[in-house]
Amino acid sequence: MSDPLLDIQGLSVHFNTPEGIGRAVSSVDLCLSPGETLGLVGESGCGKSVTALAVVGLVPSPPGHVVNGKVLFDGQDLLQSPPETLRRIRGRNIGMIFQEPMTALNPVLTIGRQMVEPLVTHLGVSKKTAREKAVRWLDRVRIPSARERMKNYPHQLSGGMRQRVMIAMAMICRPRLLIADEPTTALDVTLQRQILALMAELKSEMGSALILITHDLGVVAQTAGTVAVMYAGRVVETAGVGPLFDEPLHPYTRGLLQCVPRLGAAHGRMHEIPGTVPAPTASISGCPFSERCGSVFDRCRSQTPRLATVRAGRQVSCWLYNDQGDEKAKTG
Repeated sequence: MSDPLLDIQGLSVHFNTPEGIGRAVSSVDLCLSPGETLGLVGESGCGKSVTALAVVGLVPSPPGHVVNGKVLFDGQDLLQSPPETLRRIRGRNIGMIFQEPMTALNPVLTIGRQMVEPLVTHLGVSKKTAREKAVRWLDRVRIPSARERMKNYPHQLSGGMRQRVMIAMAMICRPRLLIADEPTTALDVTLQRQILALMAELKSEMGSALILITHDLGVVAQTAGTVAVMYAGRVVETAGVGPLFDEPLHPYTRGLLQCVPRLGAAHGRMHEIPGTVPAPTASISGCPFSERCGSVFDRCRSQTPRLATVRAGRQVSCWLYNDQGDEKAKTG
């Protein structure tokens, strides 16, 4: 086993809100090796995007702040790194595809200028060389008339085209780690497949690692090697993509997979997980999923299970697997 490229240990992120302290991320542990693809899945508001923002030092402060944990990138703790170091790492070694390209792109700068800047800043190439490289990358992500589009501003592009520009900007310096937050949401199915194939190609060329944040389990199934399932700011299960889809262990993971539409389902009926995700400001005693879980028992409502290894390559945070959970609780 190679040393991890990214090792997140005990990450917790809180936000100050008028309703109280919002615990967006709680004690998250994740590990990613070079060349690996990790799918990070869960309902909206479960902490996936905040986890990614914490990795690259972009949690808005105020109101947010990292209260605990380490984010080791190639052995260096990014949470303890000065802003100048983070700026050098972002874009060059870690690329980020944001969920909302209209807010991530600068509205008063042309696409060309925004594409050229990271190449000049991080790679030290001339503006002429950078512009040619930028045109090639826009063409590579299927932007029609790429050279002409360099002169456009973000508002002059469609949502799908803005998303493709974001993808090109994130990949243009060939980062060692690419974080993609819902990268194909605004794209049609054909273009989704092309963009996912392009990210896989970069991974193969450079040995880059990829964190794919999505709610689309179909995308995870065809792209990821490992999956981490988040609920209410916590990781509740991690596994290889095959084992997780074949035999989900956590009741929440089972619920997510049952929500996926399937051809031939009886009467076309879709399953749903009852209830809603607890608010980040809610005071939770016990397992955060206990109020929605069909397998709940008394211990679930009073004690919070830890993420424990239950078999090779499988971790789960659930009292249904309490032997391993108890052992970890005693030693943790």
